[in-house]
Amino acid sequence: MSRIGKLPISLPAGVQITVSDANLVSVKGKLGELKQQVDPNIAVRVEGTSLLVERKNETQDTRSKHGLYRSLLANMVKGVSEGYTVVQELVGVGYKATATGNLLELALGYSHSIFFELPPEVSVETAAERGKNPTITLKSYDKQLIGQVAAKIRSMRKPEPYKGKGIRFMGEVVKKKAGKSASDK
Repeated sequence: MSRIGKLPISLPAGVQITVSDANLVSVKGKLGELKQQVDPNIAVRVEGTSLLVERKNETQDTRSKHGLYRSLLANMVKGVSEGYTVVQELVGVGYKATATGNLLELALGYSHSIFFELPPEVSVETAAERGKNPTITLKSYDKQLIGQVAAKIRSMRKPEPYKGKGIRFMGEVVKKKAGKSASDK
C-alpha cells in the first residue's frame, strides 16, 4: 500500500468537497475553488472531517497513481484554505521589479523592460529596500499555477554561476564557479 496514498487528508473548517460520478473532485474554500479529474481506478470519499483516497485494484498503473492523486488533493485542500506564497529575489546591479495590478514590469539588465502579465488567480507584490535585493512575492491558492508562474519569471534571467546575478528563489543557494585566472607568461 502506498505510504502517502493511505494517509487521510484532514479537512479544515470552511472547506467543501464534492465528488461527481465522473470522478471529478471539486474543492471549495474561502480563497477559491479548484477541480481535479481523478483516475477511474482511484476512489475518493469523504468520511467525517477527512478525505480518503483508495484504489479499486492492485495493477501497477493504479498503485503508481495512488500517492499522486492523494498529494494533488491535499495540495488543493491546503491551497483553498491557507494559500501558497513564493518569494523571489533579484540579484544584480540595476535589477528592479514594479507591479501594477496583475502586470509585472522587470528591469533585468536588458536594453528594454520586460512586461509580464500574471493570471487573475495569482497576486503579486514587489518590495525594494535600500541595501537589500528587490523581491517579488507571488500569492495564489493554486500550487501548480504559482509554481509555473514563478518558474517562468525565473527563466527570464536565471542565476549565473560566476557572479550569481539573476532571479532566484528566496533562500536558494547558487554554487559559484571560479572565473578565468590570469596566466603568467
